[in-house]
Amino acid sequence: MKKPLFLIFIIYFNVIVFGQEVVFKGQFWSNNLYSDDALKEQSSFETQLGYIPTISYLRYLSDEKLFDIEWAYRINRIYSGDALFSSVERPYRGWVRYSTSKMEARLGLQKIAFGPAQVLRPTSWFDTIDLRDPTGQTDGVEAFRLRIFPSNSLSLWSWVINSNSDTLSYGGRLEVTTLGGDWGLTLHQDPVASRKQVGLLPIVMSEPNTRAAIDYRYDGFVGLWFEGASLFSSVDYHSNYDRYNLLTLGGDFTFPIGNGILVMTESMQIYGTTRTDYDIASEETIEQTYTVFMASMPVGLLHRFMAVAQLDWEGKQTYYYWHWGITYDRFSLNFSLSSNPKRIDYALEDEYLPTSLAGFGNGLQFAFIYNH
Repeated sequence: MKKPLFLIFIIYFNVIVFGQEVVFKGQFWSNNLYSDDALKEQSSFETQLGYIPTISYLRYLSDEKLFDIEWAYRINRIYSGDALFSSVERPYRGWVRYSTSKMEARLGLQKIAFGPAQVLRPTSWFDTIDLRDPTGQTDGVEAFRLRIFPSNSLSLWSWVINSNSDTLSYGGRLEVTTLGGDWGLTLHQDPVASRKQVGLLPIVMSEPNTRAAIDYRYDGFVGLWFEGASLFSSVDYHSNYDRYNLLTLGGDFTFPIGNGILVMTESMQIYGTTRTDYDIASEETIEQTYTVFMASMPVGLLHRFMAVAQLDWEGKQTYYYWHWGITYDRFSLNFSLSSNPKRIDYALEDEYLPTSLAGFGNGLQFAFIYNH
């Protein structure tokens, strides 16, 4: 049975922080959604209640050495109408970290995310970050991650990640800052031989695979970036395989109107070939192109409006999202409208589609978020 890495240091947590000063914080949310594309025998109204309590401990060992611990637990209930539809209770974070001015080592259930793209992200391999989620939450991975900073312009990453089958995958990343912008090179090896979706990408890998990526960001009069990634099965060409190439180009600009209107656009091209048996005639070619437009504008100190449009050129589908957020010191009110394709319009198999109403059909949503 899977043994979470975060259990390794629970004993240390109890010993070290007992009698010491700790920080307790948390996030509570209530999410109420209506959609016209509910599953059979599912209500068109969905209510989600959740809470993530977080305990953290921080201690400076010297001026440049820091030791800290964080543990968080996610409690989530989803109701379809008045009936309990889903119940989730599981660790959300659980890591221990040691850092200096030149390195950072972190072990446990943690967030690993990188790359400059904001919505169409070829490097969303280990996270579930969604620009449209006002909670800012993302799933974590059980891993050991080491980051080394030889200079202010150079950063070296390495990681080992534990999968659901207790199989270790591993990889690394190089980040370089130059006068012309920020560069990143990433490589990851995943030996798990089971079907799995890669992050939030519309990609399912069915064999052990290798992932390689390059990304770049420039911040000047306008912001410009790109992410390119290749994912390919680490098996012989004559057997089953999956091969994908992804490229995202993006840019943003802030118009000096009022408090500033931020406009952003990204386009992602996906080209892939898959084969599900040993017959070369079963090879399938996949080509997909997506484009996103986003505009965001703050009004006063509390209000922010955002509009997002996404186009699927091959599937001839469009997604629209409008958001109005009111943020106070401790809580926020979030109103949103969305228009999405229905479940039957997606190319993914049912097992990879969420059972929640979110993201399907026309929806109206209100979320209350309280942070303490």
